[in-house]
Amino acid sequence: MAIAVRGADHGERSLTDLIERCAELKGELVAFAQGARFDRWLTPLLLEAAGPERLLDEGEAVRITDHFILRFRLPDGSTVVDRFVGGRRDLDGTDREMLLGWRDPVEGIFEIRRKDGDALVLLNLIDDLEYRTYSNAGRVAFRGVTKGGFLHTCLVPVFSADGTWLVSGAMSFHPKSSATQIARAALQLSTSHPELVFRNPEKIEQGWEWMRADRDAFVEFFGSDELVLPPAEAEERLNAYYRHRQEDAAAGHPDRARGRRLPGLDFPAFELPRDLADADTVGVIYDEVDGLNFYADYGLLRDLFADPSLTGRKPHQDLLRTYLREQSITPLPIRRLATAHPETADSVFRKLLRKPGFTWSEHGEELLRRRKPWYYAQEPRPGVSVVGERLGELAGDGSGSPAHGACRARPIARSRERHERRGRRR
Repeated sequence: MAIAVRGADHGERSLTDLIERCAELKGELVAFAQGARFDRWLTPLLLEAAGPERLLDEGEAVRITDHFILRFRLPDGSTVVDRFVGGRRDLDGTDREMLLGWRDPVEGIFEIRRKDGDALVLLNLIDDLEYRTYSNAGRVAFRGVTKGGFLHTCLVPVFSADGTWLVSGAMSFHPKSSATQIARAALQLSTSHPELVFRNPEKIEQGWEWMRADRDAFVEFFGSDELVLPPAEAEERLNAYYRHRQEDAAAGHPDRARGRRLPGLDFPAFELPRDLADADTVGVIYDEVDGLNFYADYGLLRDLFADPSLTGRKPHQDLLRTYLREQSITPLPIRRLATAHPETADSVFRKLLRKPGFTWSEHGEELLRRRKPWYYAQEPRPGVSVVGERLGELAGDGSGSPAHGACRARPIARSRERHERRGRRR
């Protein structure tokens, strides 16, 4: 296939030339990442994956190294790719733009739709989009790969070749007969990393629709979008809620529910992570924008805002400091409590920050933006992962509709550090 591509330096290269250049640059990039300057970050990642037995297969080592090169954030916020491009004055505009495009890879589990010359046409079961994919090793890389099978891999874009992608890092093939296991793995990946789903703009809108519906059902069931409960009771009541939702769904589609066993007490639909299960209380907030979130010892924080006499107590102040400092905690719980208790919010923050002139109405949002810039730097995304039509079919949903493949709101554990582990990020 002869495709001419015009780069940033106004030169033209064929797709074949670009792929060959990708192979050269990737080899140089890997050698650069494995140099001594990055050893302090890469080696611990490999050792952690190897476990106490210090065993790590080649494919997993390649996958970890590739992730490190493309997505790992160094202390200054840059990636290995950024450092590589910044130090190579010999790269032309096309090379630079192509390399920088690799910082946005597509991780997924792909169904092989067909072979087309040197390329594979792949359907990503996570985002429900097709990718025309090449390998910088040529068609030999796809030997033994058959239509209807599955690939677990990562793809990077080829510069300016719209809709053309390259395999990056490890590639594992699974035959068509493994569809059930593959579907489970894809569901796990889509729910644990919903940002992978939302590469598809249609899934973003579907996600908002489903989250709104799920939040409405949550509020109807509990009478509020906010709960503060002991961990065991929170688990029990949330299990009751999810069972209620499953029963409603089964009643609406009796043909698909027949023969399935809905989770009961022996098969809980929801379990709190250990750091939340060990807390005195758990705050459960289902927000219109931030979705469903869980907060450790939220009852203690609520008491601080409700009772002005607690503003000087160290456990309460330490907890608020943690909520302000932790990057895993959005501004949501602090904003909610300050809004719910306007008469005490000013005194709480004046004492904590030692700023007598602080007022929440004037300085609150500025404080949150300063402490949590990462939250404001990204577009809001739905708190549910939407399962595509094909993945729903493989998982046995059989509905033929993306809507019926939507997962429930994912539980995001936003937890404070335990007092005995103060200063250590979760």
